[in-house]
Amino acid sequence: MHTLPQLKYAYNALEPFIDARTMELHHSKHHQTYVDKLNTALAGHPKLADSPLEDMLAHLEGVSDDIRIAVHNHGGGHYNHSLFWTLIGPQSSSTTPSPELNAALIQSFSSFENFQKMWSEKAFGLFGSGWLWLMKDGETLSLTTTQNQDTPLGNGGVPLLVLDLWEHAYYLLYQNRRADYVTAFWNVIQWNEVSARFVQRTQ
Repeated sequence: MHTLPQLKYAYNALEPFIDARTMELHHSKHHQTYVDKLNTALAGHPKLADSPLEDMLAHLEGVSDDIRIAVHNHGGGHYNHSLFWTLIGPQSSSTTPSPELNAALIQSFSSFENFQKMWSEKAFGLFGSGWLWLMKDGETLSLTTTQNQDTPLGNGGVPLLVLDLWEHAYYLLYQNRRADYVTAFWNVIQWNEVSARFVQRTQ
């Protein structure tokens, strides 16, 4: 059975960049709903229920027809949020990528500043709800977006960083000002976690 992951920080720990009320609703209500509906879908499929979530989402063709859409939507919501929570947190000494990750960003995007610029452009250009991802594929880093609760799993590459662009992630504080939310996001990225994923995935 899938469970809601506990955060390593308090709901108010990301203020003033992400407010406590948004974090509480986002984690305890929105994410919990994805977990509950995923468990409901898997209740009659014990073998699938014991499978790693990443494997299910990467190989949806192996999921029974009657629950494939539910696993896609609710499993995707669970996976996306679970990763998102680990990559954000309070401001700390982890304010820049590791030298290894920074070198890869420069190689792929010409400079860290250009990476930031392209990240923002991708975020602003996403129509509707979805997610923005920094992906590693071999030696190359790239940016991609997914709609709704789709994941990039199964398309090759490994997610290193992700930004939730659903309105419920920012609307209480930023209303329709998605650009302000995207800018504020740079203040809560836990680069030590992103860098650790990069190193682990390159070994």
